[in-house]
Amino acid sequence: MTVKMEPMHAGEFLLSEGAGNISREAINVAAGPALEPGQVLGLVTATGEFAPYSPTAEDGSETATAILFGPLGESDVVRRARAVVRLAEISEAHLTGLDLDAEKALATRFLIVR
Repeated sequence: MTVKMEPMHAGEFLLSEGAGNISREAINVAAGPALEPGQVLGLVTATGEFAPYSPTAEDGSETATAILFGPLGESDVVRRARAVVRLAEISEAHLTGLDLDAEKALATRFLIVR
């Protein structure tokens, strides 16, 4: 019997968010590998583009600032996406790249990890 694994759906990590569209923003994501919904993101200071959160980086992406809303394919150019950037409760089990420092940084943006 073949077992198929279903990928994470857009926004599956959300427990609750602000009314209307207040929690989400359209963002630019730096070129790179495919990313799944729930990827913790940091903002690269020099370019203004988001990239996967990396606590050892020194380009701005070492501070968690957002969470990718939907899947994003691999690309060698900047990609347009949606991210949850404020006022939401997030399921810890559905996040990629989360550590204690990221959790604290997200809390300053009222992104509460449960």
